[in-house]
Amino acid sequence: MNLAAANENLAHISNVLIYSSMAVYTLAFLAHITEWIFGSRSKVGRTAAALVADGGAVAGRETAGAGQAQASGGTAVLDRPKVIGRSTTDARDVEDGPGAHGGDEQGDLYGRIAVSLTVLAFLTEAGGVLSRALSVQRAPWGNMYEFSITFSTVAVGVYLALLLAKKDVRWIGLPLVTTVLLDLGIAVTWLYTDSAPLVPALHSYWLWIHVSTAIFCGAVLYLGAVSNLVFLFRDSYESKLAGGGRPGRFATSVMERLPAAVSLDRFAYRVNAAVFPLWTFAIVAGAIWAGDAWGRYWGWDPKEVWSFITWVAYACYLHARATAGWKGRKAAYLALIAFSCYLFNYYGVNFLFGGKHSYSGV
Repeated sequence: MNLAAANENLAHISNVLIYSSMAVYTLAFLAHITEWIFGSRSKVGRTAAALVADGGAVAGRETAGAGQAQASGGTAVLDRPKVIGRSTTDARDVEDGPGAHGGDEQGDLYGRIAVSLTVLAFLTEAGGVLSRALSVQRAPWGNMYEFSITFSTVAVGVYLALLLAKKDVRWIGLPLVTTVLLDLGIAVTWLYTDSAPLVPALHSYWLWIHVSTAIFCGAVLYLGAVSNLVFLFRDSYESKLAGGGRPGRFATSVMERLPAAVSLDRFAYRVNAAVFPLWTFAIVAGAIWAGDAWGRYWGWDPKEVWSFITWVAYACYLHARATAGWKGRKAAYLALIAFSCYLFNYYGVNFLFGGKHSYSGV
């Protein structure tokens, strides 16, 4: 049990690094905005624009495709059009998104600057989290402030890992950096807590296992939620095109820099399905820790209840996808409701309810 006083110098370094990361994230945000404004449209976007210009014959094929999607129980979406000049033997998805994914040299420059700044901000924030941990020689998630800075660090880390794995997720950069700035702003403004030893109930190796798993799951579920939210806008855009409509200039400018709706829907399902077993483990690990700490595995504490509600919501989403054939908008709405449960479990439960899990420190 470590009850030593916090190292004030390391705690101060942590604070400086967190504020510094916010400054770099702000620059990354501006670079992402510049990429979206000045970068070229994606290949998919340019093809979609060509479909509208082609007129009746193409519209007929789109309508037929929409009818087939509705007949199969899903939302009408346009699959990724084939790109002229691209080898048909290339089985990978057509590259989507702003900047480099559209093949524009200027947009590629802005995009590479944005990603480079995001990497720098990530390393700076990670340094702040590590300094916070070293200042008290424990896991850096003993209160809401620490959980928040660690959560945003992990979320950016997962995004960068997907980029490193050559996944087409550049489009997540702008909403991710925006959300991270919001998260850190809330953390340093309303959730900040001085570096201090843990409360006695948290002195357990399960703190490393249970809470770290919950943080990682939340970061991945966040990426799925962003994909579902963006999908709803892109799906409406594609449906309007399929119906012969002409979206406004601003909507066209934004939507044509996003992946196809079917790709967004597929990505959201894959990340949610992949992390669901780990979220199950996080709940089980929490129950085991509760048995060690309080002598009971489940006591219907508000945090326990909302963790279970979140699990049920995601289970319903995955079950609907697998058995009822839910795809598209219905599935996206259900997934967003599930992620809202996760957010309420973090913010709402900590502020609105008491219970044994009330370690927010605010």
